[in-house]
Amino acid sequence: MQLATRLVHVVFAGGGTGGHLFPGLAVAGCLIARTPNVRVTFAGTGRPLEVRHVAAAGFDYLGLRCRPLPKRLRQFGQFLLENLAGYVVAARFLAREQVSLVVGLGGYGSVPMARAAAARHLPLVLLEQNAVPGRATRWLARRASLVCTAFEQAHAYFPAGCRLRLTGNPIRSVEQPAATFLQSSLKLAPPNTPRQLLVLGGSGGSHTLNANVPKALHQIRGCLHGWRIIHQSGLEDADRTRRLYADLNLPADVVPFIADMAHTLPASHLAIARAGGTTLAELAAAGLPAILVPYPHATDDHQRKNADIFAESGACVVLDEREPAGPMEHRLAHFLGPLLADTRRRQAMAASMRRLARPEAASTVAEAIRGLLAEARRAA
Repeated sequence: MQLATRLVHVVFAGGGTGGHLFPGLAVAGCLIARTPNVRVTFAGTGRPLEVRHVAAAGFDYLGLRCRPLPKRLRQFGQFLLENLAGYVVAARFLAREQVSLVVGLGGYGSVPMARAAAARHLPLVLLEQNAVPGRATRWLARRASLVCTAFEQAHAYFPAGCRLRLTGNPIRSVEQPAATFLQSSLKLAPPNTPRQLLVLGGSGGSHTLNANVPKALHQIRGCLHGWRIIHQSGLEDADRTRRLYADLNLPADVVPFIADMAHTLPASHLAIARAGGTTLAELAAAGLPAILVPYPHATDDHQRKNADIFAESGACVVLDEREPAGPMEHRLAHFLGPLLADTRRRQAMAASMRRLARPEAASTVAEAIRGLLAEARRAA
């Protein structure tokens, strides 16, 4: 598809967490590669994670004032004022910078810019990463040109008449070097190479996993021979998690954030993770079997619903931390021990995980955006 040579400007709005931001970065990268005359700007909450990763990708960034929907009535006035201020700045930016299209990445950080785009009748594309759409996506869906979903199950939550497309969730590249493709695809470690257990609590880490995974591993330490542990803790808990492993005399690489996920995932053999949509898409692309521990306070329990879809396919086992079935560390140890010891079971789970992958998602969404830009150009 050919676009005219005049510069087009696309804004990706949202972020706050890696689960919202990274799909946008993946799509933006594909769009830039296929559309040399496109300018990309990211707009979001101003959090350091967003600013850092957008700058590393080489895109412009605009921070906007915004707040999530408050839980207390007395906070509602401030919520309205903050989001109105963000909306005004976004509307001025769209007019001044001649924006052609806006992509909403989900979460409250996407709302000011997406609302401003809808008010100006600009093409609006929404990305939904989870099986249960977020409030922002559902609220904006009627005014969107297209909603791209990661799960077919999400479609039932949208109003009739919304233009929906199942694309999968765009993710960062998960590379498998040719020399190690056989080992990674079968989840077999080369001779004398430790197998790798990866602990992922999301871009900000998980207090629950940080506190309980080391204790669970200590209970089954006899099963850890030949295993290497990499634990993404988040910045806040990094030192505490390192001390816990040290106190338990368990060697582990504890890092606040794994930047090189493209190589870390394919080199791993089992994961313990939360169940956000982007995490699951990356696990599927790498064919990495997992113990999923859904975040129990996620809106509409969407992480549990994500995890259930993967569990039904045989790609993972699910541990619900809300179930009153004993201490979390004991239940984790109960799942972990057999999986660490059973190579054949991990291989079967890896194959099921791989069947859920949609590695072309970023490319599919980028082509959809190019199509909408071409439609807008013809209509102008």
